[in-house]
Amino acid sequence: MTILHPLRALFASVLVLLAIATPATALDIREVKTPKGITIWLVEDHAIPLIVMDFRFFGGESHDPEDKQGLATFLSVMLDEGAGDMPSQVFQRRVEELAMKLSFSSSLDYFSGSFKTLTRNREASFALLKLALTRPRFDADAVERMRRQLIATLKRKRQQPDHIAFQAFKKALFGDHPYARSGYGALASLRAITAGDLRDLHRRLFARNKLLVTMAGDIDAATAARLVDATFGELPAKSGIREIDKPVFPQRPVTRIIKRPIPQTLIFMGHEAPVRADPDFIAAELVRYILGGGNLSRLNTELREKRGLTYSTYAALHALRKTGVFLAHASTVNGKAGETLKLMRQTLARLAEEGPTEKELREAKTYIINSYYLGFGSLSGIASNLLGIRGYNLGIDYLKRRKRLIEAVTIEDTRRVARRLIRLEKMITILTGQPQGVAAPRR
Repeated sequence: MTILHPLRALFASVLVLLAIATPATALDIREVKTPKGITIWLVEDHAIPLIVMDFRFFGGESHDPEDKQGLATFLSVMLDEGAGDMPSQVFQRRVEELAMKLSFSSSLDYFSGSFKTLTRNREASFALLKLALTRPRFDADAVERMRRQLIATLKRKRQQPDHIAFQAFKKALFGDHPYARSGYGALASLRAITAGDLRDLHRRLFARNKLLVTMAGDIDAATAARLVDATFGELPAKSGIREIDKPVFPQRPVTRIIKRPIPQTLIFMGHEAPVRADPDFIAAELVRYILGGGNLSRLNTELREKRGLTYSTYAALHALRKTGVFLAHASTVNGKAGETLKLMRQTLARLAEEGPTEKELREAKTYIINSYYLGFGSLSGIASNLLGIRGYNLGIDYLKRRKRLIEAVTIEDTRRVARRLIRLEKMITILTGQPQGVAAPRR
């Protein structure tokens, strides 16, 4: 961990403030339609000779075949392992020569890419990205090398208590639904995936009708359209990825203990929550922040500040394509697990019954309105956040509307939504460790 000298820390804070001197609400976001029908959200900024592009295809880990779990993740680590007539080392050497950055990742619902290039190298850099997207090699030696890395990562994850606990929570929440899967896959499936499987996913996944693109930096609209068409224009017109079903959730509370020889108990609690498009989502996010979003949150105050039961506690809302998930977490020493769990339930029940106070709501609005804009302090932050806005279909004017939407939430809204969001009668609770003071769940 790097510890900043106080003066350096102050200087760093000043730089952050300068970086966001132009508020995100003032960004000139242009919607650019390319000749091949691809839509780009573009923010021009010619201050530095850098171009950033983020993009996303529909289809991720939840769309992996049952016997090939981890396939999307496998593909994400293979796309820079050689393309066209360049094997892995030659391709990666060319990436370094161009001083470009290229990365791919998968999530439950999407397959994403992030790309940066200096303006002077843009033609060659975009051409190299096109090669990775359209002509990946999947050479046998590269496939086996990355397979070993993925298997090693999965084995390491399977020994980490937080991964064990969260996977158990997802399994209890989603059952056999694809959302219960780990993005890291399973040992058997990782060993079974072939180069042919990777080619098949590549063919089905990369398509223009399920592509979102955002760009920021030293580029104009005409050049952006030309380069995006050159990069993505040869991909198939239609995706071969099918929608998955909406999950079916347990309708009664579930408590499970995962025994592990570790000194702490990790507690995960949660259930279904509103999707991002739900009119109540903003009010739910405010309630979530009041419950467990900062140092002054109720969970942190009750568990950590007043009683010293935990170093880590929070509440979260996960917005997936087919559902939302509400989650509360805390970790504590095994001997205090029962007390911590009881207090978590009491804190949640009180917020659901009484709702937030006017002061809590006012402070939550201030934080959520202002902290969001810190993410727009760089070209990478702009491209990434705009991609999130596009992914949730919030509209190109969302940045201008967002503050008004948050300010419009009333105390009555949050009290009503608190009752909707926090449902102890449907709570899934997973304790991992050697918890004491917790009654063994009935079979």
